[in-house]
Amino acid sequence: MDNELSVLGKAILSKKFDIAKRVHEIRLSVATDHQKQIISSLKEEEVINVRANFIRLFGEALAKGLNKEEAYNGIEKWAKETGEFVHSLGVSLDEALKDTSDYRMFISEVLEEAANKHNMSVKTVFTAARVIDPLLDHAVYCFSLTFVHFYKKNLEAAKTAFLELSVPVVPLSKGIAILPLIGNIDTERAKLLMEETLSEAARLKLSTLILDLSGVLIIDTMVADKIFSVISALELIGVQTILTGLRPEIAQTVVNLGIDFSNVPIKANLQQALTGLFT
Repeated sequence: MDNELSVLGKAILSKKFDIAKRVHEIRLSVATDHQKQIISSLKEEEVINVRANFIRLFGEALAKGLNKEEAYNGIEKWAKETGEFVHSLGVSLDEALKDTSDYRMFISEVLEEAANKHNMSVKTVFTAARVIDPLLDHAVYCFSLTFVHFYKKNLEAAKTAFLELSVPVVPLSKGIAILPLIGNIDTERAKLLMEETLSEAARLKLSTLILDLSGVLIIDTMVADKIFSVISALELIGVQTILTGLRPEIAQTVVNLGIDFSNVPIKANLQQALTGLFT
């Protein structure tokens, strides 16, 4: 039977470009305008080669009688490289995986054709399928893991960039700047608030920082503690902090929490703070 499996593997290898082109044509026929735009940005020959190299792995698994570890290593290598490549194109995971059923169908057709040509038993075909199907499933698994890894990596990078933009220290004049905080402050943003504020205060050589809280919806114990920490750290490097924008409901919350802002200059709004600094 090993010889027959080798024959089936060679049949897949001989048809790898035919299968690759058929899969590619199907994808083109059902592609959205956005997907067609992505595909058109690539050389068709390059896409066909990527697909053909994938099919080659299944042919070699049968033709060379590779053991499970060897076959799986080849699949994992292809899946990792291609998963990163496909993600970089902006293709969604569900769209990328739609090829799976096409590969399975066309490879099965080649197996059936070769088996009939060489009068092979049904048992041989099923044995070949038991090699190919798990490999294809493993390819989907590894491809998905790689795709999700790079998706998360890009998401984290975008989140970091967003957080950095959410702590904008804006210079007003020499030695004076404002930090307008907007939205909720979670643990991650609170940590970045400390790091970015101190870094920018040192870089801009500030003497005064106006911390505007008019855009902060909720102040709880964690937020209050972090604000105190930032103010204390700024004081250590010679920067005075002025608080503005404490809305009535926030002020009431601060009192209820027992938070003491008595040692921190507080102004009702930004205009009052600026008037006091520039008059």
